[in-house]
Amino acid sequence: MESEEPASPEPVRRRPGGRAARVREAVLAAAAEAVIEHGVAKLTIADVAARAGVNETTVYRRWGTRENLVLDALRTASDQGIPVPDTGDVHTDLTTFATALADYLATPLGHAVGRAAVLGADDPALAEAWRTFWQARLDQAAVMIHRAVDRGELPAGTDAALAVELVAAPVQSRALLGHRAAEPGFAGRLAAAVLDGLRGR
Repeated sequence: MESEEPASPEPVRRRPGGRAARVREAVLAAAAEAVIEHGVAKLTIADVAARAGVNETTVYRRWGTRENLVLDALRTASDQGIPVPDTGDVHTDLTTFATALADYLATPLGHAVGRAAVLGADDPALAEAWRTFWQARLDQAAVMIHRAVDRGELPAGTDAALAVELVAAPVQSRALLGHRAAEPGFAGRLAAAVLDGLRGR
């Protein structure tokens, strides 16, 4: 009589995310809280670790430096708060993007981040983190313009980075320097004016 093959062990089922994901979420949320209360320049890993309920070594092991932590926290918050739309129409994309940017800058975190960006950073490492953050956001948003060129909505050779800056700057100026919210219809008018300029009208 042949011996039966031993049953294969059941595969280990891991819960989505797990502890590492929960720790990352807690630390980034704590970093956002610290930015709102004290600003980017005064953020410390000790404070963030205490808020998140983890050891400082846990934060250093994952992020290495305060600047890396700030960069990750700002990227995560902006990715969630200012998603890059893909509606199939460049005017709608830019209008949606400008609206999301205005809404984000009206939040406590968005306002704190925007003010910190205006003031700049004396710390070279933090200043480099800022440059990396803004370049990453610019590159992400520029996809809207590249898609519009591919669809024939904008001329070939359109400067995508400049186009995004032309949309973002008035929104940021109103929120951070003018201290006034964008009125209804502002985002749409802004998008139309930028597109007219890009098309040479």
